[in-house]
Amino acid sequence: MTRHSAIPPESFDEILTWLNADRELAAQMYVQLRQDLAKIFLWRNCSDPEGLTDEVFDRVARKVHVVRQTYEGDPRLYFRAVANNLLKETFKKIGLHVPLEEVDVPHRPAKSAEDEDIDECLQRCLRKLNGETRLLILAYYAKEKQDKIDHRQNMAQSMEISIETLRVRVYRIRVSLEDCIGRCLKRRAEGR
Repeated sequence: MTRHSAIPPESFDEILTWLNADRELAAQMYVQLRQDLAKIFLWRNCSDPEGLTDEVFDRVARKVHVVRQTYEGDPRLYFRAVANNLLKETFKKIGLHVPLEEVDVPHRPAKSAEDEDIDECLQRCLRKLNGETRLLILAYYAKEKQDKIDHRQNMAQSMEISIETLRVRVYRIRVSLEDCIGRCLKRRAEGR
């Protein structure tokens, strides 16, 4: 589920006007710009390209009334500069995640063959994730009880996002992992 941008209508209108005086052409440029920014985030292996694109537009919306008056040149370049700054922030925050070696994995009694298949598929699917996404999901589930609540709150703060946004990002990752594990288990069952 994609996070919806919180751009107020008046700021959205000002962004469109800044992109082009022709409203229809401005709308086309807006859609293309969103696609271009999402591709940039995707190419840089960001876990939430759509959410980061929304964040770029939110940041520009907060300043568009000031920036538009003094900015010279193609406004799309301004959006790309904001996206580049957001990328730098995102990569800096990755360093704040819990390293894989510090993730506490609970010890279980002897596993059944089914449990071993699930674990093996989980590990295989985790390896398929990009580094940032893998670190995020492992860090999110690293703690238990009150430590878990505090840890997740700290994660959201260090990433400068709300806890709800963090939950949505993790939910998307978890859904893709569950799909991957399901496919892996099906292949294993068919191979037996």
